[in-house]
Amino acid sequence: MAQQLIQLDQEKLSCSICLQLLKDPVTIPCGHSYCMDCIKNCWDEKETHSCPQCRQTFTPRPVLVKNTILGELVEDLKKAEHPTASFDHAYAGPGDVACDFCSERKLKASKSCLMCMASYCEHHLQPHFNIAPLKKHKLIKATSKLQENICPHHDEVMKIFCRTDQQCICYLCLMDEHKDHVTVSAAAERAEKQKELETNRQNVQQRIQNREKDVKVLQEQGEAINLSADKAFRECDKAFKNLIRLIEKKSSEVKQKIRSKQKAEQNRVKELQKKIEQEIRDLRRRDTEVQQLSQTEDHFQFLNNYSSLSHLSASTNVPTNNNLTLQYFEDVTEAVLQTRDKVKALLSDEWPQTSFSVTKADVLLPQGEPETLSEFFNSLLSKKYHN
Repeated sequence: MAQQLIQLDQEKLSCSICLQLLKDPVTIPCGHSYCMDCIKNCWDEKETHSCPQCRQTFTPRPVLVKNTILGELVEDLKKAEHPTASFDHAYAGPGDVACDFCSERKLKASKSCLMCMASYCEHHLQPHFNIAPLKKHKLIKATSKLQENICPHHDEVMKIFCRTDQQCICYLCLMDEHKDHVTVSAAAERAEKQKELETNRQNVQQRIQNREKDVKVLQEQGEAINLSADKAFRECDKAFKNLIRLIEKKSSEVKQKIRSKQKAEQNRVKELQKKIEQEIRDLRRRDTEVQQLSQTEDHFQFLNNYSSLSHLSASTNVPTNNNLTLQYFEDVTEAVLQTRDKVKALLSDEWPQTSFSVTKADVLLPQGEPETLSEFFNSLLSKKYHN
């Protein structure tokens, strides 16, 4: 009977164009319903807009609006044909924690009990909310690692922490090989370690802030280097333009030295910045791990992973030799300016009278002195850079 009703509903809720269940159903003015795409495509192919069933013509073309109620009926029909489809998501699959009390197909567990050492789906979990003794049990997010809380020697829950051996133990271990050791409850140890963890996290966050400040300082250094380099480049270029064509080659060499130094220093700053930014990312990741560890409800998991997250690595040092780099550019500028003044002095009104008014044969230059302006300029720059 139910199958007949489903078949009947399918016929009523099917599109007469595509003969399938209505998809995004729309009802046109004559009362007939179609899939939105079907009737739209039908009308797009024709100049007139009529109903494919009753042939009634509409002018102008009706605006198509989805029939919400009809759409809900179609969805209800689909669910009636597949009654178990909506429950598939509740069953445990690969990687899910299964309910220990489901007898047939296992449902997903929503909680695990540290007292019962079992995991429960929503249905089998209800007694823990309704029965007084069970209300006192410790429930945590469903986990497949409950067995790790069981002592491998005595098959008992490990609720005690041995500070002497830094490990979780059960009450039988306390009476045996850990008899004279310093022990506390796992909950008490967790509470103490939790405080230390919070302090550790604060230190991590402080480190992050400090590193971010260091990055800002490096960015400012990079900007200062660029400004100083650009200023040196402009002044040197201006000075060299005042000289004659013979010294243009030296101008190019000096500018190349500036750019080379600028590039080298920028590479140094960027490399250091990359290292610090990587350190910040590592610190953020560590902060996330610390936060996740801080929020875990399983004492054993907390204590087992605590030691690996309780220490910080060494911090990257930020060098403070920025002034040396800026001084380099200033020294280059100063060297060029001095050279310009000396060359200008040679090119003053008196220099041609004493140099170019006589022939080469009439003048005996001192040993080692430059004979041309180019050689003179070469010697000046060579002395400046070697000093």
